[in-house]
Amino acid sequence: MKLQQLRYIWEVARHDLNVSATAQSLYTSQPGISKQIRLLEDELGVEVFARSGKHLTRVTPAGQAILEVAGDILRKVESIKQVAQEFSDEKMGSLELATTHTQARYALPVTINSFMKSYPEVSLHMHQGTPMQIAEMAADGAVDFAIATEAMAHFNDLIMMPCYRWNRSVVVPKDHPLAQVSKLTLQDVAKCPIVTYVFGFTGRSKLDDAFSREGLEPKVVFTAVDSDVIKTYVRLGLGVGIIATMAFDEKLDSDLVALDASHLFEFSTTKIGFRKGTFLRGYMYDFIQQFAPHLTPDVVRQVQSCSSRAEIEEIFAGQVLPDL
Repeated sequence: MKLQQLRYIWEVARHDLNVSATAQSLYTSQPGISKQIRLLEDELGVEVFARSGKHLTRVTPAGQAILEVAGDILRKVESIKQVAQEFSDEKMGSLELATTHTQARYALPVTINSFMKSYPEVSLHMHQGTPMQIAEMAADGAVDFAIATEAMAHFNDLIMMPCYRWNRSVVVPKDHPLAQVSKLTLQDVAKCPIVTYVFGFTGRSKLDDAFSREGLEPKVVFTAVDSDVIKTYVRLGLGVGIIATMAFDEKLDSDLVALDASHLFEFSTTKIGFRKGTFLRGYMYDFIQQFAPHLTPDVVRQVQSCSSRAEIEEIFAGQVLPDL
């Protein structure tokens, strides 16, 4: 059994069983990958992939178990490389982040700018996606850190730490009737067509929960993953927007009015996380602390030593998070 064979089956599974696409991504030949997979299956005495003719059709039950172990092995190999790099040059390497548009656009720029000035030899790559995609990338080891609000709790392989709290504003044109209301209510908002985030994005669940508790049915007429897109359609008169307060810029959005809605909805908490067993290099600890100052290297190491999510929650039970 060769490490290369494990990498091939892992990458084929990750490329939806497309051997040709896998070969292109690994800069090798399709026949070479197919041959190595067959040699591995012959050695193991089981099929990793079911076939129809020359085409792979699905991962077998045995293949599922083998792929899980192969993934762990490949991640440990990557950790060994990280350990070696840390001792050879502690300020050189790469950092892969996965996050949503709102975090990338409004929460992360200051941190990334500061981090890149401190570590000019570290190449930083940002991946954007849905919260579920972000969590999957981190759980699979495709990225170092996941930063998001929703969906993180569904992945037991992730160590998640709270960074900050945030809430929402209702944005409307200056001449909109809601702009004249002294104190906004959910009933006021529910009477209007609403433009907001796609379900599963940027704390959308807290918004839906608030209306549900009051027995109200919001008229959501348009959804998007991008706060700037939401504001664009508010300007077009499609409805009132409900966005993260951090996504409102008084200068750039001077034609709109942001109405505080923090009394209407529960605060959401944005978290940063990584896969259990990940070796964190020095600059990775530094990135975490720059993004969330209360997450010092000592705190992160304490979290890494926890054996359950309940233990992690206990560490942060008395923590007062900053509001963004």
